[in-house]
Amino acid sequence: MHDLKASIVIPAHNEARNILQTYTDLRDAFAARKIPYEIIIVNDNSDDDTGEVIRSIMGEDSCVKTVDRESPTGFGRAIRAGLELVEGDAVIIYMADRSDDPKDALTYYEKMEEGYDCVFGSRFRKESKIENYPRFKLMVNRLVNRCIQLMFFCRFNDLTNAFKGYRSYVIQECGPFRASHFNITIEMSLSALIRKYTIAEVPISWYGRTWGSSSLRLTEMGRRYLHVLLKIYLERVFISDDVMEERLSQGAKRRSENVGLRKRLDALEQKVEELEAETPGSKSGRS
Repeated sequence: MHDLKASIVIPAHNEARNILQTYTDLRDAFAARKIPYEIIIVNDNSDDDTGEVIRSIMGEDSCVKTVDRESPTGFGRAIRAGLELVEGDAVIIYMADRSDDPKDALTYYEKMEEGYDCVFGSRFRKESKIENYPRFKLMVNRLVNRCIQLMFFCRFNDLTNAFKGYRSYVIQECGPFRASHFNITIEMSLSALIRKYTIAEVPISWYGRTWGSSSLRLTEMGRRYLHVLLKIYLERVFISDDVMEERLSQGAKRRSENVGLRKRLDALEQKVEELEAETPGSKSGRS
């Protein structure tokens, strides 16, 4: 019995030839483990048949929802649109291009079930598996991630990877997010990091695209990544006390609400037991 509902957010721009298999792999993985799930596929103003494929999937699976975005497009904008529909407890950002492994998504879920607030996948740990990563992008990736490690004194070595998991309250308490493109990946992860949420890092597999081309353009992303890095770095250096005070306040409020819900649930269960005991022919009445 799983207590957490998984919400898998998939941004999709011109992914008509990938999205069906991406959905099928995830559905099979989570259904096999009897994990309650919802899959939110964001059609980010695609000009191919992505929208038609998504609607076909929705006709067969009521656990699938979609958002049809119009221009301007943007990975971050698509993620933000998907997060607005989240109803689950464990949120996983997943790529539409089949570069991620559904088994790793299950690992994320398990770690959040264990009690971690966030799960960051790393493509660069000893047990990780990586295929078809363009050499130049790999060099830039390692340089950027090393700089982030030094700036934030952290051990996580793949913070730019979009494939991550967050408890829904982390997203609510760190947001609203503002990044419009791939820089949302570090906006989300670093916002959680400086608020000292518990984070597990796990080795993952990453596979090159099966079809199509990536919309990530390094020369265009540089200034956007730099903006987010400086913004959150300055928050950590100058107003970390305010950031943590808000986080702790929100956490206390959330725990209080949970206690209140538990008390109401216990009272309801007690009332049901009393009614059952008073009902003629019930087990208690026969005894």
